[in-house]
Amino acid sequence: MNNQPIGIFDSGLGGLSVWQELVKILPHESIIYFADQKNCPYGERSPEEITHLSSQIVDFFLEKNCKMVVVACNTATSASIHHLRKKYALPFVGMEPAVKPAALLTQTGKVGVIATKGTLSGERFHEIKNKYAQDVEVFVQVGHGLVECIEAGEWESPQTEELLKTYLEPMLEEGIDQLVLGCTHYPFLKKAIQHITQGKVNIINPAIAVAKQTQRLLIECDLLHESQEAKPIYSFYSSKDTQEMQRLLEHIAPDLTMDMKGTLEV
Repeated sequence: MNNQPIGIFDSGLGGLSVWQELVKILPHESIIYFADQKNCPYGERSPEEITHLSSQIVDFFLEKNCKMVVVACNTATSASIHHLRKKYALPFVGMEPAVKPAALLTQTGKVGVIATKGTLSGERFHEIKNKYAQDVEVFVQVGHGLVECIEAGEWESPQTEELLKTYLEPMLEEGIDQLVLGCTHYPFLKKAIQHITQGKVNIINPAIAVAKQTQRLLIECDLLHESQEAKPIYSFYSSKDTQEMQRLLEHIAPDLTMDMKGTLEV
């Protein structure tokens, strides 16, 4: 048993979709969230730069005495998690595009994946695709500009929906029936995606599986919070400012007390 906090980080606000699921499944665990908004998005950065930034954030979590780190970013996972696991004596949970469940669930034999350039060009994505989707057509789309829309608080704007249409309609025309959200920012666009797809596709949010894996690893490593009555502490940091994070948190978790710690340099 262990009462230290869990650390979660993302290039920006997208990892809050993972935080949402962790809060549901692990309601007694304290969590420290770090958004590297100054360097967001990671999708256009080199693997070396992402690994450097990720290491700095993990160093910060160690200063905060975190017991585990969730890399709530597909691009950062692809670029840096192998390095992080070798460098630090901490359990890590990462993200990966949910191609396997999409391939198992499809009835049309056609699935879509929308993600960042860094995720779709990463070695891990191609490994998963080749392993689990050999008999399935996989249509991929880089979501240029979508992360920036969410970071700007425009997750439900008409402009964001129009941008989504340009990405999703070609895949719909191909006959996909599964859509993998390959970036943790994208679950915040679910309402717009549902409006565009009109119930024609099953939307797969990998954050749910990541929360379950985090729970399994905490149990396996005997790191669960010892008290089932404890009130968790949620702390939020950003390398830029916390204004948009506060706004999104008020939208997705209006009843929770937030501890906004302000800006940290990364």
